[in-house]
Amino acid sequence: MKNSRATVEFHEDFHIPIPLDTNNITALSPFLVPQDHLGDTGLFYFMGAYMILLTIVGTAINGLTIVCTIQYKKLRSHLNYILVNLAVANLLVTSFGSSICGISFFYKYFIFGPLGCKMEGFTASVGGMVSLWSLAVVAVERYLVICKPVGNFSFKSHHALFGCAITWVFAMVAAVPPLVGWSRYIPEGFQCSCSPDWYTTGNKYNNETYTMFLFCFCFGVPFTTIVFCYGQLLFTMKAAAKAQADSASTQKAEREVTKMVIVMVLGFMVCWFPYAGFALWIISNRGQAFDLRLATIPSVLSKSSTVYNPVIYILMNKQFRSCMMQLVFCGKSPFGDDEESSTSQVTQVSSVGPAS
Repeated sequence: MKNSRATVEFHEDFHIPIPLDTNNITALSPFLVPQDHLGDTGLFYFMGAYMILLTIVGTAINGLTIVCTIQYKKLRSHLNYILVNLAVANLLVTSFGSSICGISFFYKYFIFGPLGCKMEGFTASVGGMVSLWSLAVVAVERYLVICKPVGNFSFKSHHALFGCAITWVFAMVAAVPPLVGWSRYIPEGFQCSCSPDWYTTGNKYNNETYTMFLFCFCFGVPFTTIVFCYGQLLFTMKAAAKAQADSASTQKAEREVTKMVIVMVLGFMVCWFPYAGFALWIISNRGQAFDLRLATIPSVLSKSSTVYNPVIYILMNKQFRSCMMQLVFCGKSPFGDDEESSTSQVTQVSSVGPAS
């Protein structure tokens, strides 16, 4: 009887049309029974432990970022607003995404039901999209401040607040449609997390058009923005380094910026390219068989961004790192005068403009 009920609910709400890959199709609802056919128990437990680890570490780093910004007035600059915005988005993902997925992995199915799936998929999507767009806004901010494409543009608090607000607007534009009939939120991969339906075909939800919208608007536009802004930043720094070949500090700043750009672009690609690439493959190969478990990889990498993005954008910021250490170690930073050197370097880099 339990399996019969599971079959009905699964086919009514989240049926994956046959033929896709009959080896991957189950008649057992991911909301009612363990999905043992998708993997060994040890694999489920490993994924659960990893998600719980992401929840703990991500909550600690991003929570500490917010607390430090409140505690230390010197961190409350308009250029840091977007980093706090990134931390808030990451906390949303760890609180309603990674934690819920971790619990579900230990049960080996999504125990929170169809409504919980919609809630988890929506909140994780909002947090993820805010995080994604925040990275693009960071790139634009640095482009405007360092490259000075509009002359002596003065970056004010209202510009920073607008940048933060636009990330939430764009996130809502991307995450709300599956709640109102354009695509839908369904279990993915090992059926222990939820996301927009980007891989089923032949239903009334127009998944193909929504997937193309996500690919273009939520990956193509931010990625193009990041590549353009950081590319211009590199050209500006290299021009400054060439013009000031005798300045050791300028040469050092150019090397630091080059390293920063490479790390940030690679971080973005690791976070979002698997989702974008897999979704594009699905659109281009409709009806071809694929292993549903592969959908877990993009989900895990995107949720991992709640840890490695703060490491790249916040912990690599010496001023933030110094304040965090002071807070954790009760006022004594083990980094000594890193804060002062960081402030000096940021001032120098920010003052570099296009050669006239």
